[in-house]
Amino acid sequence: MASESEALRIGVLHGPNLNLLGRREPEVYGRVTLEEIDRRLVALGVELGVEVECHQANGEGELVDRVQELGDRVAGFVVNAGAYTHTSIALLDALVGVGLPFVEVHLSNIHAREAFRRRSLLAHRAVGVVCGFGAESYLLGLRGLVARLRERV
Repeated sequence: MASESEALRIGVLHGPNLNLLGRREPEVYGRVTLEEIDRRLVALGVELGVEVECHQANGEGELVDRVQELGDRVAGFVVNAGAYTHTSIALLDALVGVGLPFVEVHLSNIHAREAFRRRSLLAHRAVGVVCGFGAESYLLGLRGLVARLRERV
């Protein structure tokens, strides 16, 4: 984790198909683009005094690689694993393996959707889960993670 003189750095991971936000099922995911979400996260980071580094990948292995690469540079993660939330033991193992706290976020309320979306392989190891608030879910997740990290200092 960063020293007191350095700003905390937070990694944000966006999973598969999130690059299509704004045009993919806007009735479910809204019209805000991934680029706009990233801008909002960086701006909130400035307000909170943290650096935010955002990454999107469609491949499971790419997300695992990113967790491992960022593991030495960040204090924690905000993760919207998309469909991998429900299927990826590899992503869970990577997040647990780097030993950093993470918050799971979702744009939609996964508990009000299809049965297969109600099960998260990540949630039991996350410090928190935020879902159902659209793009605001990311901002709430970032605020919660930063608060948790600052409690530990």
